[in-house]
Amino acid sequence: MTVLLTEDSAVAKVAGPKAAVLLEKNKGIRTVGDLFEYLPRSYVATNTLTDMSTLREGQTVLVVAQVAKAVTKPLRRSPRQKMLVATLTDGQNQIDLTFFKAWGHQAKLVPGVVGIFVGAVSRFNGRWQLTHPEYEILGSDLDGWDVGPEGRLDTVSRLDHYREHRIPVYSETGNVSSLKIRTMVELAFDSVETVREPLPDDVRERRGLLGRRAALELVHRPRLEDDTEVGVERLRYDEAFVLQAILAQRRKSIEAMEATARMPRAGGLLASFDARLPFELTAGQRAIGETLTEELARSRPMHRLLQGEVGSGKTVVALRAMLAVIDAGGQAALLAPTEVLAMQHQRSISAMLGDLAMGGQLGGADIGTRVVLLTGSQPTAVRRSALNDAVTGDAGIVVGTHALIQEHVAFHDLALVVVDEQHRFGVEQRDALREKGRTPPHLLVMTATPIPRTVAMTVFGDMETSTLRELPAGRSPIQTHVVETSKPAWVERTWQRIAEEVGKGHQAYVVCPKIGDPADPSAADDVEVEPPPDDDGASGAAGEVASRELTGVYDMAERLRAVPSLTGLRIEVLHGRLDPDVKDRTMRAFAAGEIDVLVSTTVIEVGVDVANASVMVVMDADRFGISQLHQLRGRVGRGGVPGLCLLLTEAPEGTPARERLDAVAGTTDGFELARRDLELRREGDVLGARQSGRASSVRFLRMGNPHDAQIIADAREDATAVVDLDPTLAGHPDLAARVAARLDEEQAAYLERG
Repeated sequence: MTVLLTEDSAVAKVAGPKAAVLLEKNKGIRTVGDLFEYLPRSYVATNTLTDMSTLREGQTVLVVAQVAKAVTKPLRRSPRQKMLVATLTDGQNQIDLTFFKAWGHQAKLVPGVVGIFVGAVSRFNGRWQLTHPEYEILGSDLDGWDVGPEGRLDTVSRLDHYREHRIPVYSETGNVSSLKIRTMVELAFDSVETVREPLPDDVRERRGLLGRRAALELVHRPRLEDDTEVGVERLRYDEAFVLQAILAQRRKSIEAMEATARMPRAGGLLASFDARLPFELTAGQRAIGETLTEELARSRPMHRLLQGEVGSGKTVVALRAMLAVIDAGGQAALLAPTEVLAMQHQRSISAMLGDLAMGGQLGGADIGTRVVLLTGSQPTAVRRSALNDAVTGDAGIVVGTHALIQEHVAFHDLALVVVDEQHRFGVEQRDALREKGRTPPHLLVMTATPIPRTVAMTVFGDMETSTLRELPAGRSPIQTHVVETSKPAWVERTWQRIAEEVGKGHQAYVVCPKIGDPADPSAADDVEVEPPPDDDGASGAAGEVASRELTGVYDMAERLRAVPSLTGLRIEVLHGRLDPDVKDRTMRAFAAGEIDVLVSTTVIEVGVDVANASVMVVMDADRFGISQLHQLRGRVGRGGVPGLCLLLTEAPEGTPARERLDAVAGTTDGFELARRDLELRREGDVLGARQSGRASSVRFLRMGNPHDAQIIADAREDATAVVDLDPTLAGHPDLAARVAARLDEEQAAYLERG
C-alpha cells in the first residue's frame, strides 16, 4: 500500500535517513516539495545507446549501453572469491565494468542486456573502466532490445516506459547518485496525491502555462518527444510570482503606514548647507533631491533606493535629505556595514557641514546640529556620550554600524533611516532600525553596486528606485590593466608605477584577499573575500588558480618594503580585525598624506575617499567578483588626477576568472559590468553569496537573461493585481502557503547571518 505524502513531508520519507541528511546539508533539500524542485541537469534517451567516444578520465557518467560480454575470474589475493568484468558497448566503443565480488551481478549482467550504468571513469591496462558502478537493467535481446545501425534500439521493448521516456540525470551529492535521486523522485510522485497550485487559474490560462503538477512531471518524467523547457518555464513563473506577491504585500503594508511629514524650514540647515557648497550639484543630484523632498513631506513613509556609479555623489544627496528632516525637527540615522566606512562617513559629513556640525559647541553655528558615531567597539565613555546625544536629540545625525540596531539604542525623534550598501544587510536589520521611530521613519537605501533590472524587480522590488548616472565635475578617468604575474617584468613595472606616482606626490593602495599573520607574514589565515562565482566552479586551470596560496596584507607589506624601487616609502597595513583606534588613526594618516602605500583588505571597498590616491594594485584579482573590483578601483581618481588600477593575476587567458578581469579592464560603466557580472554568475545567485543570504537566491530564474526579465515583469503585474484585490491572500490558500514558506526561508537566512 502506497503511503500518501504531501509536499511538506520530510524528504526522509522517500530518501531514507542517511540520504536525507546529505540532501539537506549539500543541496538544501528538506521536504518532498524541495525534491520536486531539484531539477535534472540533463537527460539520456533510452532508445539510443550513449556515445562513449567522448569519455574523460575522472568524469562521472550515466550511460545507456549493452553488455557485450561478461567474464568471471578468481581474485589473485583470494582465489575462492570471484570478480566480474563485464564489457559494455555502444556499438562502436567499449568500457569495462569491474566488480570485485561477482555474486549478485553475474546473473544480471549477461551478454545482450541493456541498462543504465553510473560511475566514475578510470583507466586500467589501457582500457576505460567503471569500478562498482550503480546500474539498472532495462531489458535484453529476449525482451525485444535490438541494436541497429549507429547504436539505435530499433524494435519495441516490452518495457514501454523506458522505450518512450528519457532518463533524467541529476547532480550527485555524496554517495547519493543520480539513479538513487531518480528513484526518490519516482516514489515521491507516486506518493503525493495533490501538488499545490499557487497560480490563480485566470493567470495561468492568460499566460498559457501548464498546471504545476504537469510541469513537474514533464521535467522529471519526460517522454522522448517532450520539450522540458515548457515545464521549466512554468517553474520560473512560479518563482517570480511568489516573490512578487511578497513584494506586493510589503508595498501594501508600507502604503498603509502613517509617517510624520517632514518639511524643511526656510533659512535652516539645508539652505545654509546649499549656500556653502563649493561645487554645483549635477542635474541628477538636483532632480533626485527634489523627489526626496517631495516624498519626505508626505504622511506616508518614503521607501526609496538610490543607486549610482562609484563617485556619483550619493552621499551629498543623502546628506541633503538628512538636513531636511533635521530642519523639520527630526533626526537621521546612517547605517554603514563596516566601522571603517562608518568612521569615514562621520568624518566626511562633519567636514562638509563645518560649523553646522558643531551644534552647542564653541565655534558652532547657531542653527547647527551634531554628527555622532556609534559602533560596537567604542570606549564606554565615548559610546555613552553618543547614546545620550541620540536620545536627547542633540545629535541630528547618528552614524553607526550594526550597533545602531541594538535594543538599548534610542532616538528622540528618528525621522529618516539611510542605509549604505544595502546588499550587506537583511530586510530585518533595516526594519529593526526603522522601529526606533515614534512613527515609521522614512527610508533611503544607497548602493554603489549598479543593480540590473531583474534584481531591482526582485531583491528591491518593494522600493521605488532613483539612479545617478552623471559623475560630478572633477572626477578623473580610471585606466585598468590586467597584469600577468607569470611575467616578472610586468610585475616589476607595477611597483615602478607606484614609485612614480608617489614621486609625484600621490598615494597608492595595494589590496590583498586575506590578512595573514603579523608574527609570521607568510602564514595562512582566513580569506577576507568570498571566492567569485565561476560558471562551473573551479576546474582545470581555473581550479589551479583557486587552490593556490593567496596574498596576505602583512606578507605583502614585507615584500613591498624589500622592493628596490619602493625603498624609503611609508608603507602601512589596514584590515578589519585591527583595533578600531588603530584603524581610525591609519585612515586619518593616509588621508593626511602621511602614508605613501596602504596595504589593505577590502575594508576600503566602499566610501573611503582620499582624493590624493591615484593608483591601486589588486593582488590575486581573480579571487574578486566584477562588482567588487569595480567598487575597489573607485577609490582612486577621486581628485583631479587620473586613476590607475592594476589587476595582478595568475589566471590563464580563456578561463572564467580571466574573463571577469578582462570585463573590468574593458569598461568603467558600472551598469554594463553589473549586467556582465550577472551573466557570469551561476544561476540562482542573485547578488552573490557574500551579498545575500539563502533567501535572496533563486532556483529557476536566470537573472541575466532578458527573457526572464520579462517573466519577472509579467509576474509583478499579475501578483500586484492579485494582492490589490486580496491583500492577505485569504482567497488563495496555495499561494499563501508558498509565500509563507518563502518568508520562513528569509527568516532562517537572517538568523543564520546573526
